[in-house]
Amino acid sequence: MTSILVAGVDTSTQSCKVRITDAATGALVRFGQAKHPDGSTVNPEAWWEAFLDAAKQAGGLDDVAAISVGGQQHGMVLLDKQGRVIRDAMLWNDTSSAPQAEELINELGAAPAEGDEPEDQHARGIVRWVRAVGSSPVASYTLTKIRWVSEHEPQNATRIAAVCLPHDWLSWRIAGFGPVAEGEDAHLDKLFTDRSDASGTLYFDAANNEYRTDLLARGLQSEAADAPSDALLEAARNIVLPTVLQPREAAPVTASPDIAGRNVDGGCIIGPGGGDNAMASLGLGMAVGDVSVSLGTSGVAAAISEKPVYDLDGSVSGFADCTGRFLPLACTINASRILDAGREILGVDYDELTDLALSSHPGAGGITLVPYFDGERTPNRPNATASLTGMTLRNATRPNIARAFVEGLLCSQRDCLEIIRSLGAKLDRILLIGGGAKSRAVRTLAPSVLGIDITCPATDEYVAIGAARQAAWVLSGNEAAPDWPLSIDEVVTGAPDDSVYAAYAKARN
Repeated sequence: MTSILVAGVDTSTQSCKVRITDAATGALVRFGQAKHPDGSTVNPEAWWEAFLDAAKQAGGLDDVAAISVGGQQHGMVLLDKQGRVIRDAMLWNDTSSAPQAEELINELGAAPAEGDEPEDQHARGIVRWVRAVGSSPVASYTLTKIRWVSEHEPQNATRIAAVCLPHDWLSWRIAGFGPVAEGEDAHLDKLFTDRSDASGTLYFDAANNEYRTDLLARGLQSEAADAPSDALLEAARNIVLPTVLQPREAAPVTASPDIAGRNVDGGCIIGPGGGDNAMASLGLGMAVGDVSVSLGTSGVAAAISEKPVYDLDGSVSGFADCTGRFLPLACTINASRILDAGREILGVDYDELTDLALSSHPGAGGITLVPYFDGERTPNRPNATASLTGMTLRNATRPNIARAFVEGLLCSQRDCLEIIRSLGAKLDRILLIGGGAKSRAVRTLAPSVLGIDITCPATDEYVAIGAARQAAWVLSGNEAAPDWPLSIDEVVTGAPDDSVYAAYAKARN
């Protein structure tokens, strides 16, 4: 019997990956990957070219019955009425909109305190944002980038006909849509997304499944104001926002046969897609009590919750997941690249960095790295830089420096875990994934620094697996996602040692 095939796409910061998968078993059938340009702003056409390249490497999509796209969250894609990209997409790691994030907080906090709200305007603004959409503005989020464009590129802001996210835009292109000539219909109304990715925009309330165009209007302001004008409110209502599909709801359009499903009766259906972190949790089959720690370009700690989680301090993002539940998440800008910086400084490869780090001792002889190389998101310090402290002539050795870099990476992730734990989320099992999780030094030291045993799933492309799993779920029409097995490499144990994290916490404060 011929297998039914589905495709999961991961359009990440660094590359596009296409995983052709057996819908019944989750087994890998074919795979392709193509690189994305470096940088924090990118022409989305580069994503399209990378997708086509990766799909070709994967043997094409003619035999694929369903496809879903997981994508880097928050990236701002602005389209004009002809469906043309107005300017390069500003990605999640573009921190230039940090001042606009502060403006949005202060503006929402401008009205006098009510009820249990803080007296401080900034703190009050954070509380109001969290209660409105689950998260407080930081430079990563889409709305702050729209505000930046409104302030710095008003000529582009006036052309905005639709706003979407990287996975929304790529799904729309897979359906056969794209730029059209003047006067033709670009079918912007065919844009679609899902709860997880929409929940990272700052203008979608995942708890109530509704867009907040009143908040979108604040992004269209070109100067500070306590409230958007009637004209801006009307402009926000006229901007096309992607239709938000439910977790197993098929898109109202199918893939273009020139792209996928040419040899499948009825063509290739398209799933809602999702944000990369939510897709990874679906790929891992996470349940309540599980927490994933993903060490990629960014570091992400994400838990599963049945109910919305509101962090009134604004450190934890109250995102939705891809199953109808919620995904409280804390993110760092710096993660696996911390190891790259350590390798560069010491002139070693990954294995040599591991050997050096493991030949040192807990606390790295008193050396502590605070690894805010590119600024930081948790804690929210966009203009911060990294620091290496506690060095003396006695402890300034290569092993201690290597150890400090590994411990600094893990301590920054523990910051995220501690905040999530403080909100009442269950942390019964940590699943360590991402490129940084391949490091033997990271795996070995993680239990002592994080204070809990570490489960290491087999190295795989979990965003692409999650996207494929969603595609199979939508195709099946079943109530629950398919039960695909998760391969575990090892469970790493170790005695908790809070002294390392205590020294780090002192250094970063």
